[in-house]
Amino acid sequence: MPVQESDFVFTVAGEEFGFIGSAFLVAMLGLVVWRIWRTADMAADRQGSLVAIGVLSMFMFHIFENIGMTLGIMPVTGIPLPFVSYGGSSIVASCAAVGLVESVHMHRFSR
Repeated sequence: MPVQESDFVFTVAGEEFGFIGSAFLVAMLGLVVWRIWRTADMAADRQGSLVAIGVLSMFMFHIFENIGMTLGIMPVTGIPLPFVSYGGSSIVASCAAVGLVESVHMHRFSR
């Protein structure tokens, strides 16, 4: 793999931890996606729901594209795996997106 610590970090999880570690990583990312979906469903207004769905679609695309390019079924694009890939701008953007979702979750009862 060309750049294991950034673009192809899923191969490192598979190499170091095997199938169980890879499945655990996918399960943890699935848990994040599920929690964002639940927040979008419980949002107080349409705007909050759309913000959460936008963050959800960003994470889903990044996860699908990164794992797909690692497995060889998608073209190599350089899209990072959220919260796992090396890179400052990726982690800042992911944390800011989760902050937006947390704000929607915090304001779910205020109308």
